[in-house]
Amino acid sequence: DRYWKQPQGLSLSAGPFVAALEYATGKKAELMGKPSRQFFQMALDDLRLEPDDVAMVGDDIHADVLGAQEMGMQGILVRTGKYREDVARLSGARPDMVCDSLASLVRHI
Repeated sequence: DRYWKQPQGLSLSAGPFVAALEYATGKKAELMGKPSRQFFQMALDDLRLEPDDVAMVGDDIHADVLGAQEMGMQGILVRTGKYREDVARLSGARPDMVCDSLASLVRHI
């Protein structure tokens, strides 16, 4: 991730530091986490579920929604946490559902 939300505002996450280390060393980092296919596949394996039986709910349009959709899961975007309208709009992503909060999501399911 590039950033995450704290009470005082957005802060750099690990992504920018990993990019700097890749540049400095000339080597590509091996990452494990969202939105990697391996991350989502491990979750599916642990749950013993098929992708079309799972919905990923998150506030990150890239790591949560697109990552899940690329694996065949539903991607549900919640407008909380680090959600930013401009990032979501520019991503071109089409979440399966968009909710204002987890509470509003519960009312839909």
